[in-house]
Amino acid sequence: MGKRIIQQARGKGSLSYRVRRRAYSVKPSYPGNLNGEYEVIKLITSAGHTSPVVKLRNKKGEIFYNLANKGLYEGQVIKTGGSNDGDVSKLDELKNGTKIFNIENQPNDGGKFIRSGGNAGIILGRKEKKIIVLMPSKQEKYFYANCRATVGETAGQGRLDKPILKAGKQHFIKKSRNKLWPRTSAIKMNAIDHPFGSGRGKRPKSKIAQRFSSPGQKVGLVRPRRTGRKK
Repeated sequence: MGKRIIQQARGKGSLSYRVRRRAYSVKPSYPGNLNGEYEVIKLITSAGHTSPVVKLRNKKGEIFYNLANKGLYEGQVIKTGGSNDGDVSKLDELKNGTKIFNIENQPNDGGKFIRSGGNAGIILGRKEKKIIVLMPSKQEKYFYANCRATVGETAGQGRLDKPILKAGKQHFIKKSRNKLWPRTSAIKMNAIDHPFGSGRGKRPKSKIAQRFSSPGQKVGLVRPRRTGRKK
């Protein structure tokens, strides 16, 4: 009897494919009642994030965690509704050309976009009730005007400049974030381990998987809108 293929084994959630819990001990997010001034009390190196995480506290003792911006230091005071680096504001309160990161997709969801180290988006303009933001991928995206974001650029730029050099280092980087590594080409597997396995018929893209198929079958073209060569 064959064993489960990798997609099925990961979906089961066993210890072999489970994220290291302490890598995500802090969760950068905006609280719903965010207002006033907050002081930076600690900068945290988080294994689960490519940017440092900052711990902030206001005069009432309320604490929240955010991603650190470039140039942030302990003891710095950030404001809600401000336009300086590190301040958290609604998109509608910021001028065109402002660099921002950790943008909310929906108001009060805590921040979903542009969270990796060294990245930033730029506010391009307004259209009706939406704000146009130029993403790091050079694509334009529309956001609600009352979505919040942090002013500035995410800290941690240059993390990809230095090569990894050793496979062991890459192993621990991927393990802390629950990423599958190393990746094996499907057509190099045995037929029992993957639908594309065995040496016969190396045309994996011709296989079409249904949208609601099981994880072990969901390989190749998953519910394609069209197939065949474009003319």
